[in-house]
Amino acid sequence: MKITKDLYQSNLVLLTDFYQLTMAYAYWKSGKGEQEAVFNLFFRKHPFQGGFTLAAGLDYVVDFCKNFKFEKGDLEYLAGMKNKDKSPVFEQAFLEYLKNLAFTCDIDAVEEGTVVFPNAPLIRVRGPLIQCQLLETPLLNIINFQTLIATKAARINIAAQGEPVLEFGLRRAQGIDGALAASRAAYIGGCTSTSNVMAGKLFGIPVAGTHAHSWIISFETELEAFVAYADAFPDQCVFLVDTYDTLNGVKNAIKVGEILRSKGKEMVGIRIDSGDLAYFSTKARQLLDEAGFPDAKIIASNDLDEHIIASLKSQEADINVWGVGTKLVTAYDQPALGAVYKLSAIRMADGTWDPKVKVSQQLLKINIPGVHNVKRYFTKGKAIADMIYLEDQDIDPKSVVIIDPIDATRRKRLMPVYYQEEVLLKPIFKKGEKVYDLPTLDAVRNRAAEQLESLDKTHKRLVNPHLYPVGLEENLHHLRMELVLKAKKFDNGMD
Repeated sequence: MKITKDLYQSNLVLLTDFYQLTMAYAYWKSGKGEQEAVFNLFFRKHPFQGGFTLAAGLDYVVDFCKNFKFEKGDLEYLAGMKNKDKSPVFEQAFLEYLKNLAFTCDIDAVEEGTVVFPNAPLIRVRGPLIQCQLLETPLLNIINFQTLIATKAARINIAAQGEPVLEFGLRRAQGIDGALAASRAAYIGGCTSTSNVMAGKLFGIPVAGTHAHSWIISFETELEAFVAYADAFPDQCVFLVDTYDTLNGVKNAIKVGEILRSKGKEMVGIRIDSGDLAYFSTKARQLLDEAGFPDAKIIASNDLDEHIIASLKSQEADINVWGVGTKLVTAYDQPALGAVYKLSAIRMADGTWDPKVKVSQQLLKINIPGVHNVKRYFTKGKAIADMIYLEDQDIDPKSVVIIDPIDATRRKRLMPVYYQEEVLLKPIFKKGEKVYDLPTLDAVRNRAAEQLESLDKTHKRLVNPHLYPVGLEENLHHLRMELVLKAKKFDNGMD
């Protein structure tokens, strides 16, 4: 997948916030630019008030890092930047440094399609401070959006209870890349196809679509329009029936379906795009069944999301396929995931790691220090808990206690010896060289389905889901508290 080359240019190294470049310059000036550091990308709360999040976007991250290089045009642009006194923002020696900068970081990440939870790292970057810093904005841009959309798609597919969900959002998406990334993420989240033909070409996603109301009204009558469409596409006829009168539209579709049948073809179904979907789908099903078309599908669209689909399900609507657009590709009810990227450790001159913590009056915003990873524990194929732990810390196989990062009174004892386990952060790059074989998009989609299946159904409720246990291993919890108390000097906030 070469999304950056197909749509933009050979690299996107300037797709960053200006302050990342000013910090990089200041690191270089202070002599800290090559000091080794560890940063973690994570989020603090599930989107959509849900109980799970579905990781997506790693493929784009790999593509970005493989093409990480400051080229002639990038350096010329930076050289042209001026301070208020007309002096250059960046001195020439720094631009020469950027010119020769080669990507040498280690990156470990959860695989795409993995179910993930707050505070646990999705990506860990280890390398020179300057490189780690320059990766912050693009990694957040990529992971935030695709993870958000994959999660929304998964929720919509859960509401659809196994019935196909078609992604129809191209025309309402946030620009070209927003549309393409959304189509890809929606497919990971379980959608069966997209209306976006370019996404079909670039990613191999099945494409689907019928016709619009404009097709109908371009003819003198609806029946004439259906006949003409059946003549053009006899093997894939889905008729949009709500241009004038929905139930009369169904009857016209039946008439054309009978013509198709006389030619040895079968009508695929009808689509309803407005009105009372529960009522009209039920009536349409009756008409189709009575006319001898019990296998004809009823597709519904019209600003659907997981809550509307769940409501229609509870009303026993006769809908077989769901077309979802705007509210999926724009993550209509939560436009951003809010993942962050925080420094957690600095390598000292003696080779040891100095763990770092950002202190805040809000416990939610205190990051997790040190070089840490995540283990997921399973029993009988079901995920039971995630543990965030220091990589250099021995874990007792008989008994460990995990402590909630936000509420230290919430604790869970685990007995690892009785469980299966998976280390979630997998090596992607080592010293700048890719060591991970990217799976196909279908393999990612299958992993997402398997991951969701491993969660108890209570964690997948659309409303008021049960909290999945994620905690800090005791030693990491104590380290974090020690650093927080040291930074606060024991009296901060007590005035």
